[in-house]
Amino acid sequence: MNLLDIRNLSIELKTPNGNILAVDRVSLSIKEGEVRGVVGESGSGKSLLAQAIIGVLEDKWHVNADRFHWRGIDLLRLSIEERKQILCRDIAMIFQEPMSCLDPTTSIGEQLNEVLDTKQFKGFFWQKRKQRKEAVIKLLHKVGIKKHNICIKSYPHQLTEAICQRVMIAMALARKPILLIADEPTAAMESTNEGQIFRLLASLNQLKNMSILLISHDLENITHWTNTITVMYSGQFVEAGTTEQIFAKPMHPYTRALVDSSPNANLQLPAKSRLMTLPGSIPILNHLPIGCRLGPRCPRAQQACVTAPKVNNFHGHKVSCHFPLTTSLRKDNY
Repeated sequence: MNLLDIRNLSIELKTPNGNILAVDRVSLSIKEGEVRGVVGESGSGKSLLAQAIIGVLEDKWHVNADRFHWRGIDLLRLSIEERKQILCRDIAMIFQEPMSCLDPTTSIGEQLNEVLDTKQFKGFFWQKRKQRKEAVIKLLHKVGIKKHNICIKSYPHQLTEAICQRVMIAMALARKPILLIADEPTAAMESTNEGQIFRLLASLNQLKNMSILLISHDLENITHWTNTITVMYSGQFVEAGTTEQIFAKPMHPYTRALVDSSPNANLQLPAKSRLMTLPGSIPILNHLPIGCRLGPRCPRAQQACVTAPKVNNFHGHKVSCHFPLTTSLRKDNY
């Protein structure tokens, strides 16, 4: 059974000139212990999707789905408060800008104290205080922060971005979530710190059997850490499959372009050669193309692309395209 099972999720932005469909009928499922990547350019709707899952979008966003199940529970049938209670208990999220998420007026130790579950502490108040301090130190050690005494007393601006990101991960782990959503967890980090964060997430998955939804714009980077990948473009579902299927045999022109823009996929190219890129840029919300939103940039676009393509399933490798790159495989019912 899937931990998370979302079918045809749409997110609309309410504006004075009408609603804008920012995310258009995207489906996503995550199994227990799975590490799933969500990939796409900036503006593809990845962060919106993650925020819709944990229910932190502002009122100007309207979320609708045909199915929204968590561990077999239909969340759409629950009240907002009941839904938030379940999601806050079982799902945690690491945001991509830790400096803007941490409170600049409160020390790291105090902020970690706030997220601890008070039910785990027993005894008199002075015993609980000692237990809380030990729990904070244990969390910092778990995410690789050895100098806990300095970190606890520090404010966010006194720490590096890499340390702040580790603090965010510690705060997410404090509630022992079943699913951890990591939204660009290594953005603007050096490669050394980037590798440390990814290895930390991988260890949490392997040792704690924690499911992880890893959001990134870098397809090549997350292929080393994920089991499955979902590709999005301009708020639409593009392709999904195992990491090997997506990187070795992409079926959508957009996924092919992402793979071809990777140096490791073009080792045969002469030195200083240009990598393949699609012309143009991702459309803004006010001027979204009709049908397949990749159409204006797609080298395989035809007249049929003015209508939104259906999702075709080739033995678990799903693609949303009228003219996929590989059509010799037998199609399954979606």
